Amino acid sequence: MGKQMMTEKDFTVLGGGKVAYVKPIRSEDVHSLYPQAPELEPGMQLFALHAADGTPILVTDSREAAIANAMTHELETVSVH
Repeated sequence: MGKQMMTEKDFTVLGGGKVAYVKPIRSEDVHSLYPQAPELEPGMQLFALHAADGTPILVTDSREAAIANAMTHELETVSVH
């Protein structure tokens, strides 16, 4: 049996609008997710919170802050690496 790729719609349905994921990112990658973000010092370790379908929600400097924000919005979080 071959592997099947999930579409954005599959992830949206899977998350049901209630699942988000926290992903570590580098400050150099922030502008690809958030073009309006201010310039950041290169080499910083940050954490991005995304909806299940990949839509970026926020970037913060701590994993705990990303999870707290998700909880505030009643989102269940999962980590990806």
